[in-house]
Amino acid sequence: MIHAVAVNGSPRPKGNTFLLLSTVMGELEAAGIKTQLIQAGGRNIHGCVACGHCRQAKQPECAFGDDLVNDAVKAIAEAHILILGSPVYFGNVSAQMKAFIDRVGYLSRPHRLLAGKLCAAVAAVRRNGALEAFHTMNNLFTISEGIVVGSSYWNQGIGSAPGDVENDAEGIETMKTLGKNIAELARKICT
Repeated sequence: MIHAVAVNGSPRPKGNTFLLLSTVMGELEAAGIKTQLIQAGGRNIHGCVACGHCRQAKQPECAFGDDLVNDAVKAIAEAHILILGSPVYFGNVSAQMKAFIDRVGYLSRPHRLLAGKLCAAVAAVRRNGALEAFHTMNNLFTISEGIVVGSSYWNQGIGSAPGDVENDAEGIETMKTLGKNIAELARKICT
């Protein structure tokens, strides 16, 4: 069975980022793809210290074993699809998402963790800065040999208070299209 992992970088577990990711995952589930959501936002995630442990380890793992990253890496290793979602904080991703990207990025390259996986980024924004956050997440995918899947517009939804993103009809439609595009490509290359 095709498996997708989505990582929510928002400290609001049921906020706008979650709603955007849920919309994408809903399309994947409708196509028969198993989904899993990892809540990274609001959790204590160590930043990468470039110790090199992950580069010498036989399996992709980080020296820090007391946060969610190693468990997330195991889930990502088994998945065919990785979707990252973050709110926009001061023109970029949340601190937890940045720490997650740095750690997963550093260990993914020597182990080719993301090579050939379908990848997509989703940003929830109040007003501006979504493209920078979108690019930050996509940078992980492109340097790690992931296959970036697009939609009908940049993968962003606009909303301030939790739930406001549901009023962004174009943003929601963009997420649905993204989910359909990921599912279609997954059927072609993952089976």
